[in-house]
Amino acid sequence: MNNKFITFEGGEGAGKTSVISELSKFLEGAGFNLITTREPGGIKIAENIRQIILDPNNTAMDGRTEALLYAAARRQHLVEKVIPELNLGKIVLCDRFLDSSLVYQGIARKIGLDEIFSINNFAIENCMPKLTFYFDIDPEIGLARIAKNKNREINRLDMENLDFHYSVREGYLKLLTMFPERIVSIDANRPLEEVITETKEKIMSYLQVM
Repeated sequence: MNNKFITFEGGEGAGKTSVISELSKFLEGAGFNLITTREPGGIKIAENIRQIILDPNNTAMDGRTEALLYAAARRQHLVEKVIPELNLGKIVLCDRFLDSSLVYQGIARKIGLDEIFSINNFAIENCMPKLTFYFDIDPEIGLARIAKNKNREINRLDMENLDFHYSVREGYLKLLTMFPERIVSIDANRPLEEVITETKEKIMSYLQVM
């Protein structure tokens, strides 16, 4: 079942949401049965939690509170949407998953990887993606892209200082060494078209041997 669960990760402004949109159209055109979703969100309860987490006014939120809210949204999203769709045989493309919590809260917030693993093991019950695309971008480039994109929501995480975003990148690079069999790194500093082309090639290689 989980071999059709594919997630997408990256720092702010990496372009993963745009890649997922184009990838979804491409795969549907190739005859694959799939859905796209996101974290936190994807279903009503999780979207409500998302609003609380990302609200720029909630700057007083404690790091552990943030981690617990992400885990709660993740649990509801899994049981209400992701697992039922996987059980129907669909490919699930998910914009962010557990790796985001490990990096943003475990490393950048300095809560610890073991602590975040513990919270989320309870939430996900071993439902891990088989394949994860990590879009690697220099934080300064990513934040500059966000500043130019007037249509993108500015959330609480965008407001963190540059050191925080560099910690996020360092965290993702650490996960690459921890889970090399699952995580595929793609250079997202390049033009979006090049990133999309490489992602299409790599996901087709995976799906053709799945």
